Amino acid sequence: MDSTQTPVPCGAPWPHRAVWATAGELVIDGVAMAALARRYGTPVYVMAERDVRDRCRAYRSALPGAEIAYAGKAFLCREMVRWIEEEGLWLDLASSGELAVARTAGFPPERVLVHGNAKTPRDLAAALDLGVGRIVVDSIGEINRIAAGASRARPQRVMLRVTPGVTTRTHPAVATGGEDQKFGLSISSGAALEAVRRVLDHPELVLTGLHCHIGSQLGEVRPYLIALRRLVALLAEIRDRHGRVLDELNLGGGHGVATRPGGAALDVTRLGPRLTATLRAACAACDLPVPRLFVEPGRAIAAAAGVTLYRVVAIKARPGGGAYVAVDGGMSDNPRPALYGAHHEVALVGRRSEAPLRTMTIAGRHCEAGDLLAADVALPADVRPGDLLAFAGTGAYNHAMASNYNLVARPPVVAVRAGTARLIVRAETEADLLARDMAPAGVAVRQGRTVEPVGHPGKG
Repeated sequence: MDSTQTPVPCGAPWPHRAVWATAGELVIDGVAMAALARRYGTPVYVMAERDVRDRCRAYRSALPGAEIAYAGKAFLCREMVRWIEEEGLWLDLASSGELAVARTAGFPPERVLVHGNAKTPRDLAAALDLGVGRIVVDSIGEINRIAAGASRARPQRVMLRVTPGVTTRTHPAVATGGEDQKFGLSISSGAALEAVRRVLDHPELVLTGLHCHIGSQLGEVRPYLIALRRLVALLAEIRDRHGRVLDELNLGGGHGVATRPGGAALDVTRLGPRLTATLRAACAACDLPVPRLFVEPGRAIAAAAGVTLYRVVAIKARPGGGAYVAVDGGMSDNPRPALYGAHHEVALVGRRSEAPLRTMTIAGRHCEAGDLLAADVALPADVRPGDLLAFAGTGAYNHAMASNYNLVARPPVVAVRAGTARLIVRAETEADLLARDMAPAGVAVRQGRTVEPVGHPGKG
């Protein structure tokens, strides 16, 4: 592309407002990625703020009257919480740590849902102290623990998570709607109805509705409609047995996103009207009032808003052809390819190459043969150390699942908006890593022996 040509939109799975400009430059909402990498170093996570807001608004438009709860497990920091709050969404959180982020960001606690199949006493105490809008009960034993922390004067509103017995076409690690898995209470076994009875026995609790989550990265509407009908049938059974009409129904999230150009995604403009119509029809058939609908997108809001930038460190020819391209990050900042075989689009950024394409595998820096970020991708044959690579679709479950494997510090997160870039999560430092290491001050440890260094108090 020469300097007279118009920038070319990247399209999915890259962020909205991402374009290819002159000389191979990737520009996201007016910010050039090569310059951003020079300023903040690599690896670096980039989040497009207006992309996040666009997707929040698309959900609210497609599901008028419904409550949209952003699933914080996808990506959470105080700046993200601010965006979500300003767009009028709820927050779906799952630990005292996530609750602390929301609390210190000033998020309205009445718009917080708390999840988790194994909520600790600390998690429940944090939720109750904050006064969250809903706690989603995930086991029968949890009912007494929540009730013990609540009171008749200040009852806690709860939903009940059920497993609707819906199978989905997704990776087994993220399929959560079937009977044999760790989340929720089975409808078919009777566990869900038993949990309803026990919640209703506690005046410290108010049962507002039912919740389910059938899986992640789902591309079809039909499984959600099946789950919805089964939950409405359970609402009718609860009315008939207990005389209680619950007024909330939460269908969770898991809405799939495109990972390749032209790839399949769950279109919220199709999902929303079909959910609404099916809910009305199912309730009419059971002579029930239509409950307030909740959905919990996380990946669908955050994933495509994010890009990760890496520097090439080394290149090795592969025996069967192609090459390994090693970069300065890996499974510590993006574990999903190793965990799930996740795919990310990869592109050379910051220079234009006329070289023919060559099949390459992007390898991470960690001490694992499985630390491969992208297998068999086409890149210019002249890719060399120092080049900048961009990975698309990394806004969800990358920063959130990052680790310190090999004691590698976690990267910063930089937000871009309308030509400006600003740091929203600083880079971790070696001082951060050492701050939690409780070796006695002034004492060195070598070969399993404690050695007092020269100059230690009491020594000449």
